[in-house]
Amino acid sequence: MRWSLVALLAASAVGTGCSTAPLAPAQPVFDAETAVAAIRKSAVAARELDVQPLRDNRVEDLRQSASALEKQRKYVESAATLDQALAITAGDPALLQERAEAALLLRKLDDAERYAKQAYDGGSKVGPLCRRHWSTIAAVRQTRLDLLKTTPVYKEEFDAVLARISQAGRDVAAARAQADACTVGAPPRY
Repeated sequence: MRWSLVALLAASAVGTGCSTAPLAPAQPVFDAETAVAAIRKSAVAARELDVQPLRDNRVEDLRQSASALEKQRKYVESAATLDQALAITAGDPALLQERAEAALLLRKLDDAERYAKQAYDGGSKVGPLCRRHWSTIAAVRQTRLDLLKTTPVYKEEFDAVLARISQAGRDVAAARAQADACTVGAPPRY
């Protein structure tokens, strides 16, 4: 018999011995567009040093095309355009981050996390772009945690699922802490 984790917690707290499984709660709705907007907003700081590299004109044109396609909600085409740009400059952390966000819009959580980690590994460990990397990773992990919390489980799996939920919660908190650690103030100006 499958039970939702919420129902098992309620049943164990009340001590009921129901023999029928309650209805599982609805799966949480993942709003990719809102998640990406929040990730991009996380990069905004009041006063911070932000160094931008010079870009290849071909890559910049592809980035602008991808942005225009995203605004039209043509996410598959936007991601393909970013892939073309990555073929030119494979390790560009900003491009990898944009590709992570495109993967998130396509609801490809594993790809989004992979691109964001790759961008962080090859880029700056501080600043707005760093915050976007870790905010993306946190959003992916939070989505997985939300799904895990609402997925029906067998009573025998309850303890194992609780342990996975606990670990997933720690993973989300760690990603958020990393995002916060990316903020470094600009040097004083005289």
